[in-house]
Amino acid sequence: MPSFDLNRPWRLHPQVSVRPEPFGALLYHFGTRRLSFLKDRTLLDLVRKLGTEPTARAACTAAGITDDAGLARYQKALGTLATSAMVIERKP
Repeated sequence: MPSFDLNRPWRLHPQVSVRPEPFGALLYHFGTRRLSFLKDRTLLDLVRKLGTEPTARAACTAAGITDDAGLARYQKALGTLATSAMVIERKP
């Protein structure tokens, strides 16, 4: 899987529904019928901030993810969500 570019603008796919849960959230893509689990509330917060921040890195900062280990962890999670089309790149 190619590395997820934190310096690009991203957003939740318009066909994805988010259902918050105590553990994080469930994402359902109506186009592909895929279900994804967000395993923590920070990842949910990050995914929600993607559409309003200029880059995924800015969304990470806004969600309180600033250390290198955290950035690497959430970059990998976002890469997985991008591979399954749950998040897509925004046009600048």
